[in-house]
Amino acid sequence: MIMITGGAFQGKADFAKSNFGCKISDGGSCDFKEAFFAECIRDYHLLIKRLLDEGRDAKEFTGRLCSENPGLIVIINEIGCGIVPLEKKERIWREEVGRAGCIIADNSETVIRICCGIPTVIKGGAE
Repeated sequence: MIMITGGAFQGKADFAKSNFGCKISDGGSCDFKEAFFAECIRDYHLLIKRLLDEGRDAKEFTGRLCSENPGLIVIINEIGCGIVPLEKKERIWREEVGRAGCIIADNSETVIRICCGIPTVIKGGAE
């Protein structure tokens, strides 16, 4: 498993395409079952929002995803920085994204952070 993280609009998906040549599924709209067969999922933070909106357990889903699709490349935005949202639902989402990110990073052989289009390997080796 490979995790690619960083802020919004930093070039994460472009990096995945150019370095891994993978087919990318959209976490904002893909079927949940598709995640278990996908090569790469971008916007995983949006998939988590959809899970929470349906009352599903994002940590359980993420753990299962890591065990059933270990070759997956996950692209997830860092959303925990900045002003804490006023709405409880948004705070819970942020926390769940952070927890899911920890699960994914723990299960990943490689974790790459992209900032301004520049990749930095923060776990494992470069592919």
